[in-house]
Amino acid sequence: MKLVLGGNQYWYKVLLGRRDARTASKDAANANLPPPFFNFSQLITNFQSHGLNLKDLVVLSGAHTIGFAKCSTFRDRIYNDTNIDNDFAANLRNTCPRIGGDTNLVPFDSTPTKVDTTYYKGLLYKKGLLQSDQELYKGDGSQSDRYVKLYSKNSYAFAKDFGVSMIKMGNLKPLTGRKGEIRCNCRKVNNY
Repeated sequence: MKLVLGGNQYWYKVLLGRRDARTASKDAANANLPPPFFNFSQLITNFQSHGLNLKDLVVLSGAHTIGFAKCSTFRDRIYNDTNIDNDFAANLRNTCPRIGGDTNLVPFDSTPTKVDTTYYKGLLYKKGLLQSDQELYKGDGSQSDRYVKLYSKNSYAFAKDFGVSMIKMGNLKPLTGRKGEIRCNCRKVNNY
């Protein structure tokens, strides 16, 4: 698999011939993902319950370098959290009022269509969009803080570690036996 980061290409090997589900379940996926309001302790417990560690938590959260979140997922943070940059919160309140606007979208960082280290740089300045994002960096010198600082300035380390953790996550509960199928085209279910 290829990851393009800051104009550079990073490759990591994924296993081929893996079985994949024939159907998808949003509910099943969401049951395994930590909610956006989890604190650090809840996040690490969630990841550890799946065989993942602190490094996996911090680097896989970096997937938020692309994409958007609905106001309903971070509203409480921008109105009630004290671990947030005041100007950042005030700006977000323009898009996300206290009442209504639940489905309004806001980018996770200032470069929502580009895989880069901006997500981590924002955490250093209390500009994590979700509470679960900002929980990764408290400014207390913890190991989590050290990973955030590393990835904020070293795109190679982020890309390398992201690949390792993606493979690790992909190996958590592989389908075996007659469950699922080996796809002819990984983007779609086989037609037979």
